[in-house]
Amino acid sequence: MVNPIINFSPMGTRLFSFIFAALLSSVNAFGQDLEDLLNSEMKPTTDYTTATFKSTRVLNGHSIERMQHGQLDFRISHRFGLLNSGAYNLWGLDQANIHFSLEYGITNWLMFGVGRGSYEKAYDGFIKFSILRQSKGAVTMPVSLSYVTSIYDNTLNPLNTQKTNFYSSRLSFVQQILIARKFNDYLSLQISPTFLHDNLVPTVMDTNDKCALGVGGRVKITKRVTVNAEYYYIIHPPRYTPSVQTYNPLALGFDIETGGHVFQIIFTNSLAMVEKGFIGETTGRWLKGDIHLGFNISRVFTLDKPKKQ
Repeated sequence: MVNPIINFSPMGTRLFSFIFAALLSSVNAFGQDLEDLLNSEMKPTTDYTTATFKSTRVLNGHSIERMQHGQLDFRISHRFGLLNSGAYNLWGLDQANIHFSLEYGITNWLMFGVGRGSYEKAYDGFIKFSILRQSKGAVTMPVSLSYVTSIYDNTLNPLNTQKTNFYSSRLSFVQQILIARKFNDYLSLQISPTFLHDNLVPTVMDTNDKCALGVGGRVKITKRVTVNAEYYYIIHPPRYTPSVQTYNPLALGFDIETGGHVFQIIFTNSLAMVEKGFIGETTGRWLKGDIHLGFNISRVFTLDKPKKQ
């Protein structure tokens, strides 16, 4: 029988080792060249920040978020009466203001909404579009920036029916710039320079134009729950004495995400749920206990297949 074991001479062993080392070196060089080729062909990518806030509202006011293309957001907002109204009014639960709206994503950067509220029986509409998005990678952008323009139509019956009441007198307009940054998975902040114009004001002592600076933020405490805060500082003109004393709106609350719903629980000194009302017409004071319990419910429906970002 032939012995299957092959014996190499010392020179044969050295020759085999040399050939094996040469082959291994060639494979490594080819692999390195292939990796360099792939890296040169791959374009650098841009990673965009998502979920700066859980909802399109911080609490009362707009957040940097918007509906994606084909998504419809049905929103219902409620604000009860004053907590300090006592047991007779069940601490405000006997009284309520409601606002509902439909908000749709036309594209991934443009959305619009229409709504109706019991406060002043008003209709409102807005357009919000993204200008910049926070990102890193090929394109680095430290903040997200959006612009919001809205219109407000007060449909209450005029107090004085003896004079001519123009339709334009019922209108108010709001312009906002939203600047937000998501610092990490737990903290997001936003500032909102705001301009408000009322076509008609109650008296000559009141001003048609108001400016305000909003500050808002959220802190994530669990995967589905965040703590939110929002404050608008109203910039009054010099020697301004309005006919009705108003105060800066403050809101504190929680975001609770439950599947397709985002539920917001809110404590605020403002009764209105649109910018024209809570920025320009807040008459409650936190220090006096003029606080309204409220909530926002958001339900999102997909009406069209989302477009690729």
